[in-house]
Amino acid sequence: MTDKNPILIAGGGIGGLAMARMLALSGRKSIVLEKSETFGEIGAGIQLGPNTHRAFEAMKIKKEMHEIAWFPKDMVMMDSLSGNEILRMPSGNALIPSFGQPYAVIHRADLHNVLYKACEEMNEIDLKTSAEVRGFSQNQCGVVAELTSGEKLDGSGLIGADGLWSTIRSAIINDGDPLVSGHIAYRAVLPITDVPDVLNEWIDDVVLWAGPRNHLVHYKLRNGQLFNIVAVFHSSRYVEGWDEYGDPAELFEHFATVQPEVKALLEKINVWKMWVLCDRVPAKNWTNGKITLLGDAAHPTLQYLAAGAGMAMEDAVCIAALIDKYNGNIENAFSEYPSLRYKRTGRVQLTARLYGDLYHAEGVARELRNELLGGQKTMADNPYGGMSWLYQHNSGLPGGI
Repeated sequence: MTDKNPILIAGGGIGGLAMARMLALSGRKSIVLEKSETFGEIGAGIQLGPNTHRAFEAMKIKKEMHEIAWFPKDMVMMDSLSGNEILRMPSGNALIPSFGQPYAVIHRADLHNVLYKACEEMNEIDLKTSAEVRGFSQNQCGVVAELTSGEKLDGSGLIGADGLWSTIRSAIINDGDPLVSGHIAYRAVLPITDVPDVLNEWIDDVVLWAGPRNHLVHYKLRNGQLFNIVAVFHSSRYVEGWDEYGDPAELFEHFATVQPEVKALLEKINVWKMWVLCDRVPAKNWTNGKITLLGDAAHPTLQYLAAGAGMAMEDAVCIAALIDKYNGNIENAFSEYPSLRYKRTGRVQLTARLYGDLYHAEGVARELRNELLGGQKTMADNPYGGMSWLYQHNSGLPGGI
């Protein structure tokens, strides 16, 4: 069955818009169903490995993304207890010789805005707000999605890009709630002029301060105009969502033993937003007939590998290429899609968990981490060699990502 009706996409975040853009570039129609009253993204900075820039090229938005991104000088890991540098690696455009693309950082809202504008200009894309999918069914012609408003929409297929708490996933995999990691992230953004002078040494870098059961990351955003801060620590506190107000007293308690540079940064923030970090056990299949999942709905990951947004955009490139491969046969395309992605996305999920343990090491584990990673300073040609599986030039997947 070919895609005579538009493809329905549940979720208007980065993954959903990337999917719509890729379909439109192939001349295929889609309807993006966003449950909120407006399209937009919350959160702050995200990191863009070389693989994400290939997805930008596929979506024909690389120029626009690079105009608003920041290309850091180095990636630096510091020990927040001793203040010693553990590891420093060149970043930004320095990754081009090895991976064909740079490393950058961007405000999540800026990335989303570029994608939204790119979709808004395409006649093939219908962007609908206040449109939450509450149920759906399949038939020989495609799918029927029912919105909470009572409206019913016919589509040739349905893609669940509705995030960590995906309602589409619950009907396909039904594996319960996401797994709570026991880690909480506090985020904030400063004007670059408000950054304490003690941070000047690292102002152009992406810096991670690793501490016992906590870490803090900071880097520039929006072409260097803003300064992104994310502080993560272990906690049993649980609040669902991405946009809750945090408790500064709790934050300072968990960072009581860190270096003055880190404390100076924390003290600059009056309002923190927080979220509880969750993921899921990697799944091998997330397709049922003409319905499939994308991004966090399919393979949610902890933030420690900084790869979640990239995986969602890669999914979109892969799905669009498969639909082209099968001349619009949605069921065939969706059937093959997870088999091409599950090992890669599963590796991201599991590696992110390992990185969390590495960043938050304490005691003997902390000392061994510092010695092990410190020894990598001598790596000559490609200090990111261990990341080649993620950043590589071409994974051999449809779409060339």
